[in-house]
Order: sequence, then C-alpha cells, then structure tokens
Amino acid sequence: MRNLRLRLCFNGSAYHGWQIQSNAVTVQGLVENAISKIFGDHHTVYGCSRTDAGVHADEFFCNFRTEKEIPCDAVVRAMNANLPYDIAVTHCCEMPLDFHSRYSCSSKEYVYRIWNAPVRDPFSVHTMYHYRYPLDEIILDKTAKDYIGTHDFKAFCASGSSVESTVRTVKNAAVERKGDTILFKVEADGFLYNMVRIMVGTLLGVNEGKIKADAVPHILLSGERENAGITAPPQGLFLHRVHYEGW
Repeated sequence: MRNLRLRLCFNGSAYHGWQIQSNAVTVQGLVENAISKIFGDHHTVYGCSRTDAGVHADEFFCNFRTEKEIPCDAVVRAMNANLPYDIAVTHCCEMPLDFHSRYSCSSKEYVYRIWNAPVRDPFSVHTMYHYRYPLDEIILDKTAKDYIGTHDFKAFCASGSSVESTVRTVKNAAVERKGDTILFKVEADGFLYNMVRIMVGTLLGVNEGKIKADAVPHILLSGERENAGITAPPQGLFLHRVHYEGW
C-alpha cells in the first residue's frame, strides 16, 4: 500500500470550497474523480484544510492510498490531464502510511489580498477584495500584532461551528502594502470557520473608525462574535503555505 501526497494550487472562484458536497461542485470532488480515472475505483482523498466557497490556494496538500505502482511524475501529468485548468497538481510524493494531510500539519499560513484603489482592477476581481477607501497599513499592522499568541478566538468564529475548542495559537500576523495591494498574512496552528475573514473585517472596522485600534485584546476576551468586525468577502483569501514539521 502506498500513501501519495499531492500538492495543488487552485482558483476557487467556480467552486463551493474544497470539501465534497452532494449538490455542488467542489475541488475535492474533481480531484477524486481524476484519481478514479487514473487509478480505478473510488479513492477517498484527505485534504489539509476546508476552504470556503470562492477561496483560493497557492498551496494545498491532500493524500490518498493506493496499491497501484504508477510513478509520481506520471501521476502529476495524468492528474493535470484530467483536471480543469483552474486546478493544478504541482507535485506528488510517497509518504509514510501514517501521514495525514490535515492531522500531520503543524501550521498554515493564509494571505488576504485587497485591491486598495478608487477604481476596481478588472484583472483581480475574483482574486482580491476591492476596497476603494484609503487604508493605513501601518496602523493595521500594529493592530494585527494583537492577534499573535495563544487565545480563545471564539469571537472570530462564525456561528454554527461545532469545534470542541476555539483556542488557537497565532504565530505571526502582519499587514503590508505593495503598491495598490494590501496583504494581510497570518500563520497559526489551526483556524476556525471564517476566522481569517473576520480578522480582516475587524481590521477594516479599525480603518473606518468603527472599532478602536487597541480593541482586539478586549474582543478576544469577550468571546462575542458581535464585537468583532464583518466577515470579509471570500475572493481575497488564499491558503498560502502549509507546514509539516518533522515530515
């Protein structure tokens, strides 16, 4: 038995996230269909994260088990021949049988991209959030630093989540500007449902004066979703890096 790990990147604009749904087109569904065509029969694929509808990935890992001895470089070519052009397999390797794309992950890094200009950019309409008002990246970077540490992020979790614990450790958080593009980067050992998008919405609330610049610690302590900002739109969000320490 082999345990194959695939590295993907995808534009999520046309999909209802990663995880298979019975009534919607998802990235996992298309990946599993491609694997079935290549390896025969159905293979369950385990993804490193559950991305929301419209969210993208610069780097995404998944793994599945097979007894077929198809070389990894041939798997990459065959997968890309059977996937749509907005999903690409960039690497394949064999891992120990106890490797799991989700549970073996040590941390993930997300990037939220904002087009910050008065006029929209037609070429990034599906990959950035257009925010036409001035943004002060220096103030927002200082505010973002308050996310760093081990905290209860219940206030930054969408209602309806069924996780056992809302405590997460954020290793790094930063806001930077590159021309008209604002980047919010955050790395953590795990993320809650809509957590990054609410983090971004809170920073936008600070920019608009609706939330105080030093309010993040108080919002965290309150545990109340209503104290945080809006849930920013999905199109600006990218799963950027996935880390596997010790693998």
